Amino acid sequence: MTMTGKTPRKILPTGIAKVLKRLHYPLDVILLCVRWYVAYSLSLRNLEEMMAERGFEVDRSSVHRWVIKLVPLFEKAFRKHKRAVGKSWRMDETYVKVRGQWKYLYRAVDKAANTVDFLLRAYRDKAAARRYFEKAIDRSGAPEIVTMDKSGANLAALQALNAGRKTPIKIRQVKYLNNIVEQDHRAIKRRTRPMMGFKDFRCARIILSGIETMHMIRKGQMTDGGVARTAAAQFYSLMT
Repeated sequence: MTMTGKTPRKILPTGIAKVLKRLHYPLDVILLCVRWYVAYSLSLRNLEEMMAERGFEVDRSSVHRWVIKLVPLFEKAFRKHKRAVGKSWRMDETYVKVRGQWKYLYRAVDKAANTVDFLLRAYRDKAAARRYFEKAIDRSGAPEIVTMDKSGANLAALQALNAGRKTPIKIRQVKYLNNIVEQDHRAIKRRTRPMMGFKDFRCARIILSGIETMHMIRKGQMTDGGVARTAAAQFYSLMT
Protein backbone atom coordinates (compact mmCIF):
# COMPACT_ATOMS: atom_id res chain seq x y z
CA MET A 1 0.00 0.00 0.00
CA THR A 2 1.33 3.44 -0.88
CA MET A 3 1.12 6.44 1.40
CA THR A 4 -0.78 8.77 -0.92
CA GLY A 5 -2.14 6.61 -3.70
CA LYS A 6 0.89 6.75 -5.96
CA THR A 7 0.55 8.61 -9.22
CA PRO A 8 2.58 7.18 -12.14
CA ARG A 9 5.44 9.45 -13.08
CA LYS A 10 4.56 9.27 -16.76
CA ILE A 11 1.46 11.45 -16.27
CA LEU A 12 3.25 14.16 -14.31
CA PRO A 13 3.60 17.59 -15.90
CA THR A 14 7.05 18.06 -17.40
CA GLY A 15 8.18 20.65 -14.81
CA ILE A 16 7.18 18.56 -11.78
CA ALA A 17 8.54 15.34 -13.34
CA LYS A 18 11.96 16.93 -13.90
CA VAL A 19 12.13 18.20 -10.32
CA LEU A 20 11.04 14.87 -8.82
CA LYS A 21 13.59 12.97 -10.91
CA ARG A 22 16.40 14.90 -9.21
CA LEU A 23 15.12 14.41 -5.65
CA HIS A 24 15.87 10.65 -5.37
CA TYR A 25 13.08 9.75 -2.93
CA PRO A 26 9.80 7.83 -3.39
CA LEU A 27 7.15 10.05 -4.94
CA ASP A 28 4.64 9.30 -2.18
CA VAL A 29 7.07 10.38 0.54
CA ILE A 30 7.92 13.65 -1.18
CA LEU A 31 4.32 14.63 -1.83
CA LEU A 32 3.15 13.65 1.64
CA CYS A 33 5.87 15.73 3.30
CA VAL A 34 5.15 18.76 1.12
CA ARG A 35 1.39 18.59 1.73
CA TRP A 36 1.72 18.06 5.48
CA TYR A 37 4.19 20.92 5.79
CA VAL A 38 1.93 23.48 4.10
CA ALA A 39 -1.31 22.09 5.55
CA TYR A 40 -0.62 21.50 9.23
CA SER A 41 1.12 23.14 12.19
CA LEU A 42 4.24 20.98 11.88
CA SER A 43 7.90 21.89 11.99
CA LEU A 44 10.55 20.32 9.78
CA ARG A 45 11.76 18.41 12.84
CA ASN A 46 8.22 17.02 13.35
CA LEU A 47 8.15 15.75 9.77
CA GLU A 48 11.60 14.21 10.09
CA GLU A 49 10.44 12.23 13.16
CA MET A 50 7.10 11.25 11.57
CA MET A 51 8.82 9.90 8.47
CA ALA A 52 11.30 7.95 10.65
CA GLU A 53 8.34 6.28 12.41
CA ARG A 54 7.17 5.13 8.96
CA GLY A 55 10.54 3.70 8.05
CA PHE A 56 11.81 6.55 5.88
CA GLU A 57 15.07 8.30 6.74
CA VAL A 58 14.36 11.86 5.65
CA ASP A 59 16.44 14.82 6.76
CA ARG A 60 14.61 18.06 7.56
CA SER A 61 16.79 19.91 5.04
CA SER A 62 15.50 17.55 2.34
CA VAL A 63 11.89 18.35 3.23
CA HIS A 64 12.66 22.06 3.08
CA ARG A 65 14.31 21.61 -0.33
CA TRP A 66 11.28 19.69 -1.64
CA VAL A 67 8.93 22.43 -0.49
CA ILE A 68 10.98 25.19 -2.10
CA LYS A 69 11.25 23.32 -5.42
CA LEU A 70 7.68 21.97 -5.69
CA VAL A 71 5.40 24.59 -4.14
CA PRO A 72 5.81 27.13 -7.00
CA LEU A 73 4.81 24.39 -9.47
CA PHE A 74 1.77 23.41 -7.40
CA GLU A 75 0.68 27.04 -7.02
CA LYS A 76 0.99 27.61 -10.78
CA ALA A 77 -1.13 24.51 -11.43
CA PHE A 78 -3.71 25.58 -8.86
CA ARG A 79 -4.15 28.99 -10.50
CA LYS A 80 -5.51 27.24 -13.59
CA HIS A 81 -8.26 25.64 -11.49
CA LYS A 82 -9.02 28.44 -9.03
CA ARG A 83 -12.66 29.44 -8.84
CA ALA A 84 -13.64 33.04 -9.57
CA VAL A 85 -14.07 35.25 -6.52
CA GLY A 86 -16.75 37.83 -5.76
CA LYS A 87 -16.63 41.53 -6.56
CA SER A 88 -16.73 42.73 -2.95
CA TRP A 89 -13.30 42.44 -1.35
CA ARG A 90 -12.10 42.77 2.25
CA MET A 91 -8.43 43.73 2.22
CA ASP A 92 -5.88 43.86 5.07
CA GLU A 93 -2.29 42.97 5.88
CA THR A 94 -0.82 40.78 8.60
CA TYR A 95 2.67 40.39 9.99
CA VAL A 96 5.25 37.69 9.27
CA LYS A 97 8.73 37.58 10.79
CA VAL A 98 11.65 37.11 8.38
CA ARG A 99 15.22 37.07 9.76
CA GLY A 100 14.00 38.61 12.98
CA GLN A 101 12.17 41.50 11.30
CA TRP A 102 8.48 41.97 10.66
CA LYS A 103 7.39 41.82 7.02
CA TYR A 104 3.89 42.32 5.65
CA LEU A 105 1.58 39.78 4.05
CA TYR A 106 -1.11 41.59 2.08
CA ARG A 107 -4.30 39.57 1.68
CA ALA A 108 -7.93 39.96 0.62
CA VAL A 109 -11.02 37.78 0.73
CA ASP A 110 -14.43 38.28 -0.83
CA LYS A 111 -17.59 38.51 1.28
CA ALA A 112 -17.90 34.70 1.22
CA ALA A 113 -14.37 34.49 2.75
CA ASN A 114 -12.80 33.12 -0.44
CA THR A 115 -9.18 34.20 -0.81
CA VAL A 116 -8.68 36.75 -3.58
CA ASP A 117 -4.89 36.90 -3.54
CA PHE A 118 -1.85 37.47 -1.31
CA LEU A 119 1.53 39.18 -1.53
CA LEU A 120 4.49 39.33 0.85
CA ARG A 121 6.23 42.70 0.93
CA ALA A 122 9.17 44.05 2.90
CA TYR A 123 7.48 47.38 3.70
CA ARG A 124 4.02 48.53 4.66
CA ASP A 125 3.46 51.58 2.49
CA LYS A 126 1.58 52.93 -0.52
CA ALA A 127 3.90 51.24 -3.04
CA ALA A 128 3.45 47.83 -1.40
CA ALA A 129 -0.33 48.19 -1.23
CA ARG A 130 -0.53 49.34 -4.85
CA ARG A 131 1.58 46.39 -6.00
CA TYR A 132 -0.79 44.09 -4.15
CA PHE A 133 -3.89 45.60 -5.77
CA GLU A 134 -2.30 45.42 -9.22
CA LYS A 135 -1.47 41.75 -8.76
CA ALA A 136 -4.90 40.86 -7.37
CA ILE A 137 -6.76 42.72 -10.12
CA ASP A 138 -4.58 41.20 -12.83
CA ARG A 139 -5.37 37.69 -11.61
CA SER A 140 -8.97 38.03 -10.39
CA GLY A 141 -10.38 41.02 -12.23
CA ALA A 142 -11.33 44.36 -10.70
CA PRO A 143 -13.72 44.40 -7.74
CA GLU A 144 -16.70 46.72 -7.48
CA ILE A 145 -15.90 47.63 -3.88
CA VAL A 146 -12.98 47.20 -1.48
CA THR A 147 -13.47 47.32 2.27
CA MET A 148 -10.42 48.13 4.39
CA ASP A 149 -9.49 49.57 7.76
CA LYS A 150 -8.29 53.14 8.33
CA SER A 151 -4.86 52.54 6.75
CA GLY A 152 -3.79 55.68 4.93
CA ALA A 153 -1.30 53.78 2.75
CA ASN A 154 -3.91 51.32 1.51
CA LEU A 155 -6.36 54.12 0.83
CA ALA A 156 -3.76 56.16 -1.08
CA ALA A 157 -2.77 53.12 -3.18
CA LEU A 158 -6.35 52.39 -4.25
CA GLN A 159 -7.05 56.06 -4.93
CA ALA A 160 -3.97 56.19 -7.16
CA LEU A 161 -5.24 53.17 -9.09
CA ASN A 162 -8.70 54.73 -9.40
CA ALA A 163 -7.21 57.85 -10.95
CA GLY A 164 -6.43 55.88 -14.09
CA ARG A 165 -9.64 53.87 -14.28
CA LYS A 166 -12.81 54.70 -16.22
CA THR A 167 -14.88 52.92 -13.60
CA PRO A 168 -13.45 53.67 -10.14
CA ILE A 169 -13.46 51.00 -7.48
CA LYS A 170 -15.63 52.02 -4.54
CA ILE A 171 -13.68 52.35 -1.30
CA ARG A 172 -15.24 51.61 2.08
CA GLN A 173 -13.23 52.13 5.27
CA VAL A 174 -15.27 50.36 7.95
CA LYS A 175 -13.14 48.35 10.37
CA TYR A 176 -15.82 45.97 11.70
CA LEU A 177 -16.71 44.87 8.16
CA ASN A 178 -13.11 43.72 7.79
CA ASN A 179 -13.51 41.06 10.47
CA ILE A 180 -13.83 38.42 7.74
CA VAL A 181 -10.29 38.89 6.46
CA GLU A 182 -8.88 39.36 9.97
CA GLN A 183 -10.39 36.03 10.99
CA ASP A 184 -8.98 34.44 7.84
CA HIS A 185 -5.49 35.65 8.78
CA ARG A 186 -5.63 33.26 11.74
CA ALA A 187 -5.45 30.15 9.57
CA ILE A 188 -2.19 31.40 8.03
CA LYS A 189 -0.71 32.57 11.34
CA ARG A 190 -1.60 29.25 13.00
CA ARG A 191 0.43 27.43 10.35
CA THR A 192 3.46 29.73 10.46
CA ARG A 193 3.73 29.80 14.27
CA PRO A 194 5.71 26.51 14.60
CA MET A 195 8.24 27.81 12.06
CA MET A 196 9.49 30.42 14.54
CA GLY A 197 10.06 32.92 11.76
CA PHE A 198 11.57 32.56 8.30
CA LYS A 199 15.30 32.74 7.57
CA ASP A 200 15.04 34.09 4.02
CA PHE A 201 12.56 36.38 2.22
CA ARG A 202 12.45 34.24 -0.94
CA CYS A 203 11.80 31.06 1.06
CA ALA A 204 9.16 32.86 3.11
CA ARG A 205 7.38 33.95 -0.06
CA ILE A 206 7.39 30.40 -1.49
CA ILE A 207 6.31 28.66 1.71
CA LEU A 208 3.53 31.18 2.30
CA SER A 209 2.27 30.60 -1.23
CA GLY A 210 2.04 26.89 -0.44
CA ILE A 211 0.17 27.57 2.80
CA GLU A 212 -2.22 29.92 1.01
CA THR A 213 -2.77 27.42 -1.81
CA MET A 214 -3.65 24.63 0.62
CA HIS A 215 -5.89 27.04 2.55
CA MET A 216 -7.79 27.90 -0.64
CA ILE A 217 -8.19 24.23 -1.52
CA ARG A 218 -9.65 23.56 1.93
CA LYS A 219 -12.11 26.41 1.43
CA GLY A 220 -13.36 24.80 -1.78
CA GLN A 221 -11.78 27.28 -4.17
CA MET A 222 -10.52 24.66 -6.61
CA THR A 223 -12.78 23.51 -9.44
CA ASP A 224 -13.44 19.80 -9.15
CA GLY A 225 -15.28 18.99 -12.38
CA GLY A 226 -18.31 17.85 -10.42
CA VAL A 227 -16.34 15.14 -8.59
CA ALA A 228 -16.35 15.30 -4.79
CA ARG A 229 -12.77 14.90 -3.52
CA THR A 230 -10.96 15.52 -0.26
CA ALA A 231 -8.58 18.46 0.05
CA ALA A 232 -5.66 16.00 -0.02
CA ALA A 233 -6.91 14.40 -3.24
CA GLN A 234 -7.35 17.82 -4.84
CA PHE A 235 -3.79 18.77 -3.86
CA TYR A 236 -2.35 15.60 -5.40
CA SER A 237 -4.47 16.04 -8.52
CA LEU A 238 -2.47 19.19 -9.32
CA MET A 239 0.27 16.87 -10.56
CA THR A 240 -1.85 15.49 -13.40
